[in-house]
Amino acid sequence: AINVFFSDIIKEQNRELRGTQRAISRDRAALEKQEKQLELEIKKMAKTGNKEACKVLAKQLVQLRKQKNRTYAVSSKVTSMSTQTKVMNSQMKMAGAMSATAKTMQAVNKKMDPQKTLQTMQNFQKENMKMEMTEEMINDTLDDIFDASDEEEESQDIVNQVLDEIGIEICGKMAEAPSAARGLPSASASSAATISDEEIERQLKALGVD
Repeated sequence: AINVFFSDIIKEQNRELRGTQRAISRDRAALEKQEKQLELEIKKMAKTGNKEACKVLAKQLVQLRKQKNRTYAVSSKVTSMSTQTKVMNSQMKMAGAMSATAKTMQAVNKKMDPQKTLQTMQNFQKENMKMEMTEEMINDTLDDIFDASDEEEESQDIVNQVLDEIGIEICGKMAEAPSAARGLPSASASSAATISDEEIERQLKALGVD
């Protein structure tokens, strides 16, 4: 309420100062008009040789110019006062803003319980740690599962590779067997099978497989 009252006073004072400034400007314009008329009169009297009239008019001109200069000085003072009132008004607004801010901060501080705020932050930190631990445990479990699967798949790939190599060697050996052996009875076939088994064992030993 005080700020509003003070603001109204400043507005009223500014209106008066603006009115005063306009009045001074009008007076100065009138003085300048009279100044030109006097200058013309002095020139006319000088042409006619009337020295006494010239002196009288010259004194009037000097006084008129002094008065005109006074209007500039007064106008400057009025402008200064107007500036000061604007500065004061701005300062009062800032003071009001600071007062309102202080009241707001007081209200917030009353509503805010430091202990509850601290407890909330601690609870948040605790739950966040739990979540991070749970996430880490899940990731570790998933890594173990996928790693084991990868190892099993890798082992199977190695076995398949070994079997493929053995199969190639067996096929090669069997291709080198005499053509007559193909027509032998079952006993000869059994002997060929025995040779094939021995060959398989030899290949396994060569590959380092017991």
